Formats: sequence, structure tokens, C-alpha cells
Amino acid sequence: MTRIVDLFSGCGGITLGLAQACLAADSALEIALAVDFEPLATLVFKENFPFAGRIETAPVETFFDGDLGEAPTFVEKRIAASAATVDVLVGGPPCQGHSNLNNHTRRVDEKNALYLRMVRAAEILRPRLLLIENVPSVVRDRHNGAGVVERAEEHLEQIGYRVEHRVVALATLGVAQSRRRHVMLATPGGEPAPSSIFEAIEASTISRDLRWAIGDLAELTSSSMLDREPQATAKNVERMQFLLDHGIYDLPNALRPTCQQGAHSYKSMYGRLRWDQPAQTITSGFGSIGQGRYMHPDRTRALTAHEAARIQGFPDYFDFSPCRTRAALATMIGNAVPPQLGAAVLTAFLEMSVHSDAGADIDESRSA
Repeated sequence: MTRIVDLFSGCGGITLGLAQACLAADSALEIALAVDFEPLATLVFKENFPFAGRIETAPVETFFDGDLGEAPTFVEKRIAASAATVDVLVGGPPCQGHSNLNNHTRRVDEKNALYLRMVRAAEILRPRLLLIENVPSVVRDRHNGAGVVERAEEHLEQIGYRVEHRVVALATLGVAQSRRRHVMLATPGGEPAPSSIFEAIEASTISRDLRWAIGDLAELTSSSMLDREPQATAKNVERMQFLLDHGIYDLPNALRPTCQQGAHSYKSMYGRLRWDQPAQTITSGFGSIGQGRYMHPDRTRALTAHEAARIQGFPDYFDFSPCRTRAALATMIGNAVPPQLGAAVLTAFLEMSVHSDAGADIDESRSA
């Protein structure tokens, strides 16, 4: 049995990966608590994990409201009691404030402080494994004069955890896109070391291209919103047809909007995807070629939600039906964490835990 808590859970991408790892290890998954601020995200989570013990739509800071290093608050004591023993604590705090795509509040967004709520939750719940994921640029964020990653690492070490953080290329884990994520792992003494877990997942050489992910969807006919083809303007259809007619993947400057006809760094925008390579990082803008390299390799259209979900690593059985509009569906898929990350981390942790336990049993038998 593996008992987890998922904070900033979104639709449940990390939890899905943990469930897949548990299934492969012939272990049961128990979800003690999942929390997210967005009502629609928790609806999708409930649809896919109806067996979860407790799913809450609320700010995470209302559950873990104490300061780092202080005694547990009344609320935190109640949460710790109800969660009981927690094996794995995971979470992906809002990353808009850290992202290089955010030019308005980069590095100063108050959401950046939510990263440290994960550390407070670990202080209260004392999990065997902590996983925090975010954008790579989180390492440069500062809150109240100090870097959030450095503060997190320092405090976790103070309360007895070993900590390691690295940027992970998810394409090596079998995700068919060039997404990179910053991952912090922490474990207490007696559990597998974070550095060893990273070494195990970084040794992975699973490579998936776009054809593997969505090749079978090209001829799919379906009336569902998930498979509805995004509609482009006449001008964008003309641009896409030019790429197909000339067998090229990058739109010439002369055919771009005026603002991109000079020197620019937006090469991927209006670009065409390649079958034999991973896609670029999926965002909520995957339905528009003006948002990135999201043109289908063979069609004069951008990606469908079904295709984007596949590229994000979601299997077809994952249910996004609570999303009633295309915009909601795009946001849910674009903001999700590919399940392969959680699966890779927990698989390594469980395998090392088994070997560690076996070694301990041998040592005990020898001393008897």
C-alpha cells in the first residue's frame, strides 16, 4: 500500500503516474488527500480517482497555514491526524510567476511563495518521499529576499531530509514532447537517497516521437469535443498550406504577421510539427499555430485536444469530460503534469525500498 497526498493537484497528472507505478509494482494506491484551488480541476480529479479519500477545492495555504519551523497550527494538526501515515507527498505549485513566458510578474509573483507551502506540508506530514515539480526557471525566483528553492532545500535539511533538485528532460521518460521540469526530491534517513532516485530516472532512455503518440489519430472521425478540429483563420490556413506545399517546417518571415517579419526569436510560432521528433512543450495554446509549433504534420490545422492529451502522456481512458468548453479543456490539458514523471520517480523509489528492505533482512538474519 502506498498512501499519498497531492497538493496543487490539478487534474491529477502526477497522481496518475503514481497509480501506474503502483500497478506495475503490484501495490495498491491510497489517496489520503488531494487539494487544488480550481473547481474544474478537482472535478476532473474526482472523475478519474473516485476512490480518493478526500478531494478539496481550496487554497493549499488554508490547509498548511503555519510558518516554517513553527509548531503545527490547529488546522495542520487536524490535517495530519486525518492523513495519518503518508508515504508520498507530491505537488506542482503554480508556476506562472516563475515562467519565462510571464513578463508581467516574473520573479515577484506572490504565487511563488506557494512553493514553500509544499515544504510546510512536508514538515507537518513527514512523508517518506517528497516530490515538487515546477518550471526550470524556478531556481531564479526570489521571495522576501531569498530564493524559494534555496529556502526549501535549507529548511528540509534542517528537519532531517536529504534533498536533491535537478532539471529533468521528460522526453527521456517517454513523453513525446521537449518539456523540461525542475524537480525537487527529499527523503528522510533510512529511505532511498534522492540522488539515487535521480540517477535511476536519468538513466532512462525511453524515446517517443510524435507518430508514436498521435499517429493513429490522423484518420479518427469523432464528434466529441476532444477530437474537434480547431478552426483557423483563412490567413493561417494559407500559411499552413504553404508549409505543406513546400515541404518545410518553419514559416518564412515574409509570410508571418508584420511584427515577426524582422529579427525575432519566435521561430516555432506558425511552425509545423515533425512526425519523427517529439513535439514542443504543450501549453494551453496548442489549438492555435500562432501560439507555437502546433501545426499537425500533415493537415492544415493545429492539434486537437485528444492529440495534445496524448502528447502530454495521458492515456485515452483518462476522463476530461467535466470540461464543457474547448477553452476549459485546453487549459486543463496544457497545465497538466505528464504522468510519466510521477511514475518514474515512484518506480525508482519503490524498487530501491524493496532492495533496501531485503538487505536489512539479510543483515538481521546474520546477526541472529
